[in-house]
Amino acid sequence: MLKPLIIAAILIAPYPIIAETAMKCETGKCSAGSNESSKKIPEKTPSPSSKKALKEHKNKPTVEQLFNVTTTTVKRESTAKEQVNYGYIVAQDDAKVDVLTWYSGFIKELYADTLYKRVKKGDPLVKVYSPEVYKAKQDYLNSINYNRKTSMPEMLKSAQIKLKLLGVDKREIEAIRKERKADTYTTVYAPISGWIFEKNINEGASFNSKKRLFQIINIDKVWMEVKLFQNQLENLGKLEHYMVKVKGISETFMAEKTLLYPMLNPKEATATLRLTIDNKTQTLKPGMYAKVHASELSKSRLIIPRTAAIRKSGTWYAFLATEFKGEYEPVEIKIRPLDHKQFEVLSGLNENESIVNNALFMMDSDAQINGIY
Repeated sequence: MLKPLIIAAILIAPYPIIAETAMKCETGKCSAGSNESSKKIPEKTPSPSSKKALKEHKNKPTVEQLFNVTTTTVKRESTAKEQVNYGYIVAQDDAKVDVLTWYSGFIKELYADTLYKRVKKGDPLVKVYSPEVYKAKQDYLNSINYNRKTSMPEMLKSAQIKLKLLGVDKREIEAIRKERKADTYTTVYAPISGWIFEKNINEGASFNSKKRLFQIINIDKVWMEVKLFQNQLENLGKLEHYMVKVKGISETFMAEKTLLYPMLNPKEATATLRLTIDNKTQTLKPGMYAKVHASELSKSRLIIPRTAAIRKSGTWYAFLATEFKGEYEPVEIKIRPLDHKQFEVLSGLNENESIVNNALFMMDSDAQINGIY
């Protein structure tokens, strides 16, 4: 029984030595065996494909590079909300005067002989002959002469009133009294300063009583009738300043809000706002198409660019920079339009916070994939 045990011991005893030798060979420190076994095993050199993979990993683009992300800062500025609308320049209703007579007659001489001629108040427009007026002048002259012999002030006053009611100018009535002579012809004068927008007579023509001979319009002040959409009426009371611009005119005109017409255009679903504009230089002309910039009183507001907000399921979001570089999280915000470039922030963001300014649809998709919402 001793022989098998001795043989087993002899077979087992060298095993640790062989194992140790194998471990040294693996580390390149093998000292036993042939010359090939004693050579140092070289370190493993990375393959070209491994180097390329490592380089690509190091150059892997960040979120900013991948989505071409730029950021902006939430700013607080003193600004005024602006609204832009369009409309037409029109003449004021109370600046239009019709020139007519209360008698029939014939045109002797036409002074206002062209349409759109500019006249001043008191300028002669036309000289006419009217049998009715001439007879009234004679009656007044006779009353003056008769009153000198026999005091009849009531008759004199009655004749004078008749001339006034016929529209005879007070200068002609005074000339009859002073010169003791009745002129055959009667002159019609301009009642206001302005432009002749309508002329309905020619020299040598006849006319009937109450016929409109001219229409004169004064444009020292004009109206602008501005078209407003229904959803713009809510903020109308907050708008204070109105600046009118007309294409082709470098000057800017300040306007005053005077009346919101109490009726909407059913075809266009628009309301009409009337603005009054000083036009002493006569630069603005009725019929011009104009643009008006209306704004509220200036106040301090938090503002962001329109490109920094995205609407999702009826809610506005911005992507706020986190404490980790290159990471952004969507935050719900409340905003309202300030102008065509900016939003006013009502809640959800604070001054000087950094938010994404573009690539919002890519950021939105990334947030949905990662379940951030």
